[in-house]
Amino acid sequence: MRVLVTGGSGFIGSHIVTVLEAVGHEPVVFDRAATDGLRGDVRDADAVREALRGVDAVCHQSAMVGLGKGFADASAYVSSNDLGTAVLLEQMADAGVHRLALAGSMVVYGEGRYSCPVHGVVRPGPRSVPDLDSGRFEPPCPRCGAALAPELVDEDAPADPRNVYATTKLAQEHLSAAWARATGGRAVSLRYHNVYGDGMPRDTPYAGVASFFRSALERGEAPRVYEDGSQRRDFVHVDDVAAANVVALEALDELPVGGLRAYNTGSGQPHTVGEMADALAEAFGGPKPVVTGEYRLGDVRHITASSERFRRELGWSAHVPFAEGMARFAKDQLAAPARP
Repeated sequence: MRVLVTGGSGFIGSHIVTVLEAVGHEPVVFDRAATDGLRGDVRDADAVREALRGVDAVCHQSAMVGLGKGFADASAYVSSNDLGTAVLLEQMADAGVHRLALAGSMVVYGEGRYSCPVHGVVRPGPRSVPDLDSGRFEPPCPRCGAALAPELVDEDAPADPRNVYATTKLAQEHLSAAWARATGGRAVSLRYHNVYGDGMPRDTPYAGVASFFRSALERGEAPRVYEDGSQRRDFVHVDDVAAANVVALEALDELPVGGLRAYNTGSGQPHTVGEMADALAEAFGGPKPVVTGEYRLGDVRHITASSERFRRELGWSAHVPFAEGMARFAKDQLAAPARP
């Protein structure tokens, strides 16, 4: 299968290219920074049209990523992620390419799944500034104010994006679903959780928390942990994410025509940000993390995945254990800062 990988020179995209080649597929890299492939921007219809020649499927990784810096970069996110996806889908429709694997994100859920001892499963709203300023980081039950227990979120949870980046990732899914309905295409969205691993970009607001911590350690500085460090995430190694994309691409023909199917792509094993910082610092050799109590508006408290649907329907599950992955990441090479 000849697969166009947009963003194929990036952190996740480059790993996908490697795995595609290893299992006998023919990846075609399309990236603004491509040195071995096609150089271009997904917003450039002419460049995309040329890149799609002879292609059987598209693995769409190109995106502006991360929480960003407030609302000042909203137009940049929308242009890169949503306009870029729309142009790509238009050209796929014209070229008769009917298979798409989309890099989705768990950020579309907003907060994760919570259970109240009185009211069962509830959906807390955004955390208030007074609560955050006072160090009250856990969202209470919106009905009775009781403490909530965080649980694994599945793909049927309502979408509730809490920032610009999250909103653009949800829009990418809606655009892809509309394309599939209009063209008889097949699409999957792999909702990545917190991806980490070798080749992650360093020192940039558009990279994940693992990159921040690893960059700090490399400079001899203590990782700075926001809030109280107890916020739960699902850290999944980039090797597992690359393999997940290949599994999804190979399974597309088995999925219903004219729709998009979402799959959580995580380890299924929650860890706190504090645990991740401690594990990474220990593997690197210090210094120990510092818990700051600071926060970022738009961050959510807990978001951890159930990837059971992916395992049950397509046979994928993560294989890199947390401790092993962090030990490897402590010694991995980081890439140059990602461009917004």
